[in-house]
Amino acid sequence: MWSDPIADLLTRIRNAVRNRAPQMTVPYSGVKLAICKVLKDEGYIAGVDRIDAGGDKAHLRVQLKYGPRGEQVITSVRRESKAGRRLYVSCGEVPRVLNGLGIAIVSTSRGVMSDRQCREQKIGGELLCTVY
Repeated sequence: MWSDPIADLLTRIRNAVRNRAPQMTVPYSGVKLAICKVLKDEGYIAGVDRIDAGGDKAHLRVQLKYGPRGEQVITSVRRESKAGRRLYVSCGEVPRVLNGLGIAIVSTSRGVMSDRQCREQKIGGELLCTVY
């Protein structure tokens, strides 16, 4: 079992993008689904589906996105808050990744959302990762 399932998701995305895979699968969890939905809403992945694998097991199928000439849409995925060092930010401290070209994903009391949504709703939380 993994000690950090979010880091596992981000590593699988990073590896699949480097290998130019059209899609990838990860074990299902609600937080992983929420992170993938934020990535889809912000245009970093093409889609995400839940696949029931029989019994109580489920997986997420993530369709990755590439540019018109096959270039990577996701160039960097970095886990910010780790199991040994949690990183919490207020609404004024939410980072602007690459001056607004990237996104930060934040887990708030109102769910997982992007840095832009956190600033609009004036809410902070745990800084999960940054993507650009």
